[in-house]
Amino acid sequence: MALDSTETTDDVASQGNIAADRLRSLIERIERLEEERKALGSDIKDIYAEAKSAGFDVAVLRQLIRIRKQEPADVEEQETLLDVYRRALGM
Repeated sequence: MALDSTETTDDVASQGNIAADRLRSLIERIERLEEERKALGSDIKDIYAEAKSAGFDVAVLRQLIRIRKQEPADVEEQETLLDVYRRALGM
C-alpha cells in the first residue's frame, strides 16, 4: 500500500489496527462456534450410544432423523417410489 503525501505511517497503522481488531474478533467468534459444534457432536454421539445400549438400531434412528428433516411431500414421493420398486422386484 503506497502512502500519499497526507498519510503517515501512524495513520496507516491505526487503520490496520482497526481492521486487525475486527479480524481478531471474527476469528475468535468462529473458534468459539467450532468448539461448540465439536461439543454438540460429542453430545449427539453419546445419545446414539445411549440409544444403542437401550436396544435401538442406530442406523434406523439416523434414517428417521434424515426423513424428519425433509418436506412431507418429498417423503411421501420417496415412499411411493420405494413401494413401486419393491413390487417390481417382488419384494
